[in-house]
Amino acid sequence: MKQAVIVADSTADVPKSMVEEYGIHIVPMRLAFGDESYLEGIDITASEFYDKLSKSRELPTTSQTSPSQYVEVYRELMQKHPGSPIISIHISSGMSGTYQSARLAKEMLEEEAGETADITVIDSLCATYGFGLQVVLAARMAKQGATAEEIRAEVERVGKGRRLYFLVDVLEYLQKGGRIGKAAAILGTLLNIKPILSVDQEGIIYAVDKVRGHKKAVSRVIELFKKDFGDHKDVHIAVCDAVNPEGAEEIIRLMSEHFTLHEVVRTSIGAVVGTHVGPGTVAVFVWPA
Repeated sequence: MKQAVIVADSTADVPKSMVEEYGIHIVPMRLAFGDESYLEGIDITASEFYDKLSKSRELPTTSQTSPSQYVEVYRELMQKHPGSPIISIHISSGMSGTYQSARLAKEMLEEEAGETADITVIDSLCATYGFGLQVVLAARMAKQGATAEEIRAEVERVGKGRRLYFLVDVLEYLQKGGRIGKAAAILGTLLNIKPILSVDQEGIIYAVDKVRGHKKAVSRVIELFKKDFGDHKDVHIAVCDAVNPEGAEEIIRLMSEHFTLHEVVRTSIGAVVGTHVGPGTVAVFVWPA
């Protein structure tokens, strides 16, 4: 059987070095500042995005990739890698219609060809490197010759064991995106409230807690991970930040005092997810080693 080809949308925030090392095919999502449109990771980098965001009066808009665009991606890969299964992993269907676009693209190709296309579409039920870690896992397994069925099973198993928390620094972007009310955002800002967010089993963002002050928020996240993993101290960790590298390194240092860290991944929260959580956010993803 030929090696599986791994596809993901750009919100996986997989570091470029890993994308190149494992030959992962990233499909960019689109965002726009007014009339100016950009493909994430191609027309605009994360650092360029946050610089532009800080100067913009209005929140940028984001849009998912259409089914027809995924048809083009899959068709091109099928032509380039004949006989190879395609495994396409995407941001949670609870946050975006991207997964559904990929599913529809598979169905469109099957109708076109009159047969089953060897494409596996997976709903990660997560965002940013929370599913980027699944993408990298799939790519590593593909390199080792694993079948599509084996890869899917392991990707889903790791997804169930993954735990994550987002420390949001400012409330403005949650308010602009409609996740909290304006009054709550104003009061929270005045009281220096730091919300801690996570993603539930259905892939939907929810508020775990809200704490006054940065130090208490970080301490609370460490407490939550200790509760999540109990006596299991051997873990992998990925920390993603939105122009807050100091905050990311602080989390890694504190986690290392309570856990034995094996793989440690550092990456940036990209433009699409960053639109909704804002600069200063740190996202922490931990899964058993």
